[in-house]
Parts: sequence; structure tokens; C-alpha cells
Amino acid sequence: MLDEPRSGLLASWGNALLAGLVSPDEAADRIAADDAVHRVAGLPGEASPVGLTLALGRLRMLGATGLRVALPAPGHPLGLSGPPEFNARALEAEEAVLAVGAGLGLVPEIYEAGAEGASGPDVHVEVVWHCLPVREAPPADVPSLGEAERELAEALREATEVLSKLDVAGAGPVAQAALDAYRARAEAGRQVLAPGYPPRAVRVLELAQRVGALIGIAQRVGGDGREHGGAVSASEITARAEALRPVERTARRAQVAAYNSAVEERERRGGR
Repeated sequence: MLDEPRSGLLASWGNALLAGLVSPDEAADRIAADDAVHRVAGLPGEASPVGLTLALGRLRMLGATGLRVALPAPGHPLGLSGPPEFNARALEAEEAVLAVGAGLGLVPEIYEAGAEGASGPDVHVEVVWHCLPVREAPPADVPSLGEAERELAEALREATEVLSKLDVAGAGPVAQAALDAYRARAEAGRQVLAPGYPPRAVRVLELAQRVGALIGIAQRVGGDGREHGGAVSASEITARAEALRPVERTARRAQVAAYNSAVEERERRGGR
């Protein structure tokens, strides 16, 4: 969870486009971010994959009034509404976007190419969003922004306590470098959400990403030859995983609540 999910970028900037707050080109550029290209396959009325600009316009023509995010995990169909075929594909990808009003969902498939051992800008990344039918039903287990903010505050305390007890603070230079990188990114003035989102959504998403960063650091190699931070035994590794699992679940729920808040706010105002 150190990185923003592609589904979050698609929903955030897609919602801004649907609301007329950004241009199609800006939305497409923001969604693609550092990826080489995004295409959407299986859109009704399109015989072959199309680019993001055309795809978002087509979704609007098909009745889409907003985009919601799903971040499911095994045993937790977070943000999904069915049918089983779509849920299974979204679970495999660990993310998806649901087009409200169009009865369609998008699941990303990632293709990477580059020299062995290459990373960052040396890797060519293409994303194909597969468009499939979905049920128009309330998404599973998505809290309100208020609920998410309260849950996250407690989760952050729990995560900090767990990491301290299990000696993650002394886990080594790799963990410290990951934490420094997250802090630098957080201080870089990046735009967390697209225009049109309430300030509370920005706060919730920033806090969820901070909790996610702590979890990711705890699960990385410590830099001293031992995995899982400072854990030195199987029982400690198991204890850490068990302690962090509900915290990770809370952070994922909060992310979905933040990304979906623009749609929820529009529906509360009667702008379906």
C-alpha cells in the first residue's frame, strides 16, 4: 500500500472529468501517471481496445455518473457488488473500478517489459482495463468518511505500538530508507485527490496511505539479513502478521471511502 492503486487514480480523475472539473487530456495524463499507456478493452460499442480519453467519454454515454473503487482481498470483497465472475477477476487483481449508472466495471491487467533487474523509468508498463458487467448494488463494507477517519486514528496507534513492540524501529537501513522515501513523497506537495473531493477525503486518504506505509515497512526485509523487520523467530513473524492484518484492512477500507466520497456526496445531493 505504499503506492497509490491505479484504480484510485482512474476513479479520482475520472470523477473530476465526469464533473467537468478537468479536461479529458489532463484526466488521461493523471491516470496514466508513470505508466507508458493505458487502454480499455471490452467496452460496449468498441470492437478493439481504446485509450482512456475515448473510454471515459464512452462510459459517460453509457450512463456512467461516477466511478467507485474496490480494493478486495481474500475473504474481504471490499467495494464489490457482484456478479461472482467480476468479483473473482477483481480479487485476482486486488483492485477494480465500478462505473455507477452504467452497470460496468474495469479490472486492470499489467504488462511490464524491460531488461532483467530493471526498475523505475527503465521498465515499460502497459495497463489494459478489462470492462465487464457488474451489478448496480451497494458496494460491500465501505464505511463513511467519518467512520473511516475514526477507525484510522485508532489503527495508526495500534500499528505504531505493534511495530515498536516487535522492534521494527531497529529493523535496518532498508526499512529506514522506505520510511524516509514515504516522508519525502508526503512532503512533496503532491495532489492526493483530483478536484471535486471534500477536504476530509484528502485527510482520510493521506492517513490511510501513512498507515499503509507503516505496514509495508513492517513486511519488508530489514536490511540486516532478516525478513519481516526485526523479527527473529517464526512466532514473532506470525505475531506481527496477525497484529497488522486488521490494521491493513482498516487502511484499505479508508482508501476506498476516500476515493468513493465524490460519488457518495453527489448521490446525497440527489445528483445521480
